[in-house]
Amino acid sequence: MANPKPSTKPEPESKSHSRTVLKLLAEFNPLDSNSSQIRSLAISTLSDSQALIYLGTTSGSLLSLSVNPNSPSTSSALVCHSQVTVGAGPVNSIHVLDDIGKIIVVSDGFLYLVDLLLLDPIKKLSLIKGVTALTRRFRSSRISTGSDNVVQRLNGMKLKEDGCFFAVAVGKKLVLVELVFSGSLVILKEFPGVSEGIISLAWVDDSIIFGTRNGYYLYSCSTGQSGLLFSLPDLSGPPLTKILCKEWKVMLMMDNVGVIVDAEGQPVGGSLVFREAPDSIGELGSCVVVMRNGKVELFHRKSGNCVQRVPFAGEVGNKCIVADEGNDRGKLVALATGSKVICYQKVPPEDQIKDLLRKKNVGEAVSLIDELWSEGEITKDMLSFVHAQVGFLLLFDLHFAEAVDHFLLSETMQPSELFPFIMREPNRWSLLVPRNRYWGLHPPPAPLEKVIDDGLMAAQRAIFLKKAGVESAVDDKFLLNPPSRADLLEVAVKNMTRYLEVSRFKDLTLPVKEGVDTLLMYLYRALNRIDDMEKLASSDNNCVVEELESLLNESGHLRTLAFLYASKGLSSKALAIWRILARNSSNMKEPAVVNDLQDNSKSVDSDQETAVVEASKILEESSDQDLVLQHLGWISDINQVLAVQVLISEKRMDLFSPDDVIAAIDPKKVEILLRYLQWLIEDKELDDTQFHTTYALLLAKSALDAFEIEHLSENSIFDSHVRERLQIFLQSSDLYDAEEVLDLIEGSELWMEKAILYRKLGQEALVLQILALKLEDCEAAEQYCAEIGRPDAYMQLLDMYLDPMNGKEPMFAAAVRLLHNHGEMLDPLQVLERLSPDMPLQLASETMLRMLRARLHHHHQGQIVHNLSRALEVDASLARLEERSRHVLINDESVCDSCHARLGTKLFAMYPDDTIVCYKCFRRQGESTSVTGRNFKKDSLYKPGWLVTR
Repeated sequence: MANPKPSTKPEPESKSHSRTVLKLLAEFNPLDSNSSQIRSLAISTLSDSQALIYLGTTSGSLLSLSVNPNSPSTSSALVCHSQVTVGAGPVNSIHVLDDIGKIIVVSDGFLYLVDLLLLDPIKKLSLIKGVTALTRRFRSSRISTGSDNVVQRLNGMKLKEDGCFFAVAVGKKLVLVELVFSGSLVILKEFPGVSEGIISLAWVDDSIIFGTRNGYYLYSCSTGQSGLLFSLPDLSGPPLTKILCKEWKVMLMMDNVGVIVDAEGQPVGGSLVFREAPDSIGELGSCVVVMRNGKVELFHRKSGNCVQRVPFAGEVGNKCIVADEGNDRGKLVALATGSKVICYQKVPPEDQIKDLLRKKNVGEAVSLIDELWSEGEITKDMLSFVHAQVGFLLLFDLHFAEAVDHFLLSETMQPSELFPFIMREPNRWSLLVPRNRYWGLHPPPAPLEKVIDDGLMAAQRAIFLKKAGVESAVDDKFLLNPPSRADLLEVAVKNMTRYLEVSRFKDLTLPVKEGVDTLLMYLYRALNRIDDMEKLASSDNNCVVEELESLLNESGHLRTLAFLYASKGLSSKALAIWRILARNSSNMKEPAVVNDLQDNSKSVDSDQETAVVEASKILEESSDQDLVLQHLGWISDINQVLAVQVLISEKRMDLFSPDDVIAAIDPKKVEILLRYLQWLIEDKELDDTQFHTTYALLLAKSALDAFEIEHLSENSIFDSHVRERLQIFLQSSDLYDAEEVLDLIEGSELWMEKAILYRKLGQEALVLQILALKLEDCEAAEQYCAEIGRPDAYMQLLDMYLDPMNGKEPMFAAAVRLLHNHGEMLDPLQVLERLSPDMPLQLASETMLRMLRARLHHHHQGQIVHNLSRALEVDASLARLEERSRHVLINDESVCDSCHARLGTKLFAMYPDDTIVCYKCFRRQGESTSVTGRNFKKDSLYKPGWLVTR
């Protein structure tokens, strides 16, 4: 679930500069004479505990003032660290080079190199004269490679990554130089520039932007081309450029409008409009500091709003100067006019937010939070901390929806911090509540009722004060239309519920999870959200039963309590409640007892149906036999299908005692017993003859009842007719007592069932009588004869067809069918003897003729087979005789095919494959395997004969 974005209302215009971004750090008045004024200003931060502020005077002096940014006092004095004289002319600008520990000073058209502490002799860089402006090259992270040895070639110039490069304006000419390690300048390139003198400079990446009286120009170091960006009006003030290190942009002033451009000179974002054209510009984080006529203002660079006005009692008529640290991490800014210097320090973001919240400027505080987070000035933990603080302020101001929005945005806030607002202390979770007062801007936690009462009382006081002309921090809209206490309480509970619902999915400790779910149930009950109560109780929850038991019982939410019991494994208590709910229903009706499973949905109300369904879910998973059988009765009274499902559930591992279950089933509910026995026999494959016999007797009794009333229940447990099920079972099982079942149905018309039972008992004649005479199922009768497999069975069946007895007419058509299908199994003479003189000749003649022909054909086939067998026997005898009468000629050169010894007069043997071996080898080889390895018993040798050709 996504956290909502908190809505913030815009603050009135009068509050647009209510933030405190700057605070006074130190001040200094170094000069007693009005003849020497401050002309230039710069800041260098040596360490976290020391910063130096450099002052350049009109008399050519350079001073360094020391200040401790971490000073605990709210205001201290700037200490003069050192002072040197640069020259006779004024110090027009100071450029701090922290990375090489140097300062470049522009004075009287010359450049001077000084160390940061002003201790070493001043070195005059006399290579260039008539300097009117100077700027160092700033490289953004966009093109920085991170390696000090990389050389960039631009339009014939070699620029090292770690090099110190400057653009110097000398009248109308622009010179690019490098300050080398020896402290000397090396000219890299120069070009004529423009027709008028250059007043201001800015060098970012590969672009140099310079301003003249007529406009701003851009020179590209990579292409060597320059062009006009835009012109200045005729009566416009002097050009002023300021590099904004936060985003590596350049601000170009045109009177009181600051146009921000990128390194390519393209305008980006909106322009800043000041009250009047500033004398000087500084940068402090996301704000721009401007100063004019002793007025200091801070403007937000993106929104353009004035966020703070700093009082500055400077000397009227003197030029105002602003200096910053020259990087995107600066926290100090120095202001000077005339002979007075004041150093301001950036207020930490936390203090800025705290100040706004203390003034009840919540909307502006939220905007500041987002701004600081987007710019990376606060950590994620601080962001969460502030959102929680804002949420508590809004909560005590009775803005519950906005408060919860901020709570949800805080990743560090614990749900237990809201527990005291829901449940009075002390309680089970009192020790879990963090004693975190944040910034101490809101009262300690209290129940929602007290918070609302105190808030309404504060609103009444504010209304009274407003009538007396006194402004208050309470929202005017709230004062004009104050909501009622009941409405506020409902809104508060709904939003607390919203927060706890989201908190359920957080990674919390078990005690906190228990508190969240338990108090959420409290809130659902207060809102009477029954569906949500039951959903929570029936799901995987961490509710504490002891805390909710009496509450839900007294309020009558028994269904919720039953769900809760079941989710916690308290099955007995849950089933007791479901039984009460089912029994107490006014619409409950006693179902009629018939031999099928009842679908009582039309006679059972929804409460009963829910009760029996939920109870059956519990019992299906329960392995407690006593518990299941205890509640089986009332469940079967309402829904027999669910009662059966409870008994045959596959969710439990152990099988209940069948005898105990059968004893617990109401004898009147035959269908439940039938379904249970069927499950035991078919699914569990129980081979107990008692169960098989009982099942068969119950099926037979049900079949008799159904046959008598000629009614088939549509809601039967079985998918087919009960008689069909009975017949299938009687045929498939051999474990029931057939005689006992037969005794039950002996006097009935269940002939097929009787036939199956007689067959089980081996009464062939009775089976044939039922099939042929009672059921007149000729196919079944003939099939049964085929199963018997004896010719006399067919003759017995023919006798029944021809003489049915009991006054029944002969079944000539059936007899003809039997003769036609199985005539070969009957003796024609016996058939002719049994044929009745009354049988029509046309019915029997064709069949008898076919029988005789088949008999003759069968005789001829037998003769052919006999003669073929005789021929094979003669051929085999002849071949055997030929083999035995073969002659072999042995001479002196004949050898044994096995041992290769000369045979001479030795005994020898010859195999069917004509190989000859001596008698010794014959004894070793055996009579069935020759020297070639051929086994004549497994691989017979065929020789042509008069009948055998292979």
